[in-house]
Amino acid sequence: MNRRDFLLGSAATAGALGGGGWSLAGAAVAQQLTIQAASFRFRDQPTKGMVSLSPDAPPPVLYGTQGKPMHLRVVNGTEDYTAMHWHGLRIGNAMDGVPYLTQLPIAGGEAFEYEFIPPDAGTYWYHPHCMTMAQMAHGLTGVMVIKEAEDPGFDADQAVNLRDFRLDEEGAFLPYYTARGAARGGTRGNVLTANWLQAPVYDHPAGGLVRLRVVNTDTTRIYKLHLSTDQARIIAWDGHPVEFELPLPSAGEPLLVGPGQRVDFAVRMPAEEGQTAGLLAELPGQPTRTMATLRSVGADLARELRELKPLPANPVARPDLSKAEVHDFVFGWTPEGGPPNDGYCGSMGYSFWSINRTPWAGDAAKGTGPLAVLKQGRSYVLRLRNESPNLHPIHLHGLAFVPISSNLRKLPPLVTDTMLLMKDEVAEIALVTDNPGDWAFHCHVIEHQKTGLAGYIRVV
Repeated sequence: MNRRDFLLGSAATAGALGGGGWSLAGAAVAQQLTIQAASFRFRDQPTKGMVSLSPDAPPPVLYGTQGKPMHLRVVNGTEDYTAMHWHGLRIGNAMDGVPYLTQLPIAGGEAFEYEFIPPDAGTYWYHPHCMTMAQMAHGLTGVMVIKEAEDPGFDADQAVNLRDFRLDEEGAFLPYYTARGAARGGTRGNVLTANWLQAPVYDHPAGGLVRLRVVNTDTTRIYKLHLSTDQARIIAWDGHPVEFELPLPSAGEPLLVGPGQRVDFAVRMPAEEGQTAGLLAELPGQPTRTMATLRSVGADLARELRELKPLPANPVARPDLSKAEVHDFVFGWTPEGGPPNDGYCGSMGYSFWSINRTPWAGDAAKGTGPLAVLKQGRSYVLRLRNESPNLHPIHLHGLAFVPISSNLRKLPPLVTDTMLLMKDEVAEIALVTDNPGDWAFHCHVIEHQKTGLAGYIRVV
């Protein structure tokens, strides 16, 4: 009996999900998070049918500290099944939040106790991994900040959760996916927001240093981002500190940030009160859009970017390429169609995509084996081939990797968990498999994931 079949049939596992839960991290005080129906005013009329951890606001920023226990009790206050995934965190497999792979779904009225110790500081995020498309499209995505053990020296911290929503003129939800979109680049929303707000303004100390955490939690949209100021630098990518200088993006060369990806900027605020620094997005066929604005208030603190020390590196093992075994993965359309997934955690009724020319049969499908079985503690190179004209942000749960080569571009060796594959790109990523378990491996365009572009890698 394999692990997935055990989860499907284990009464012991089912009992753990209801009352006592798991106990991995010890004495952390539980923080209760209740997934519930919500409404929010985007337009003249409140938009009903939202899903959040609050009845009238976006999911909050969750805070933890590197190396300190976290205990998050997730209560399902809806009628749909759910489960919560902590995107980018290298935690124990049982806490990863993937139904039928690491736990059973959380039914309405039930709870699951997530307990873990985050090994890495940085910017991460959380979202459901059951009824994924429906719940994410209706709002259930939030930022997670894992603080460094020592204060890095900023005067302020600002998280920006980039999301778009598909709404009609009165603010009611339009269908959150389309077959045409799922078979192509995804179905984009028409109301672009930062923290559910359109072009919000945030006040921060004049002349101060702000850590701007930008998180793309969208189901589809790939953002082309830059800042309106050159008094900034990139300090972290997908949670992990940048160990070398990266060029600051500009209107001519914006930074591509795909669904699931994060970028942290150190921004020096303008010296005079009322002056601003903006987070800008380039959209096809549209003027440059301001996603969020940082506005200076108070007396000039006269800080300088050079005052900041480099962020301490996270304890990520670096692969030994001389001993690395290579595994190939092909991402593309489903050959000659295929049956839709089983639907236990939401089905779109289509099968358009595949990994290694086999579409994912669904979270609860029996007999679905791993894409690869890797030995714990070894170095590997994963060769990722995109055989489609669409871009795919490929996310690997539970592990961190480093891009090492591409047939199309020079890749900076950033520690990451999500690789944005370009059209016709063949990229190689390298990692050490130091976290055992069954780890989901999928495209973070959720329509692609739910129509076949998903699977898992087993580390034993």
